[in-house]
Amino acid sequence: MHVASLSRLRVEASETESYQEELDKIISYMDILTSVDTKNTPPTTYALPMENVFREDVPKESLSRELALSNAPEEEDGYFKVPRVLEES
Repeated sequence: MHVASLSRLRVEASETESYQEELDKIISYMDILTSVDTKNTPPTTYALPMENVFREDVPKESLSRELALSNAPEEEDGYFKVPRVLEES
């Protein structure tokens, strides 16, 4: 119940035992993982090998200004017009 109150979860009294059993299983599994020898295992960010899946970066002609602005809700002097978000100081 203490963990539930810290996490702001409402747990019915009838569910308390079930959740306690589940949490005990999770904590027991974590204990097993802490006993695994990882001294010779290099740290890694990903479980699978990383490979670049992007296409080759090839320069090509970009959109014309008119086409880029064609779906803009507002434009002014050839630029997108957006609401001001920062105050001038």
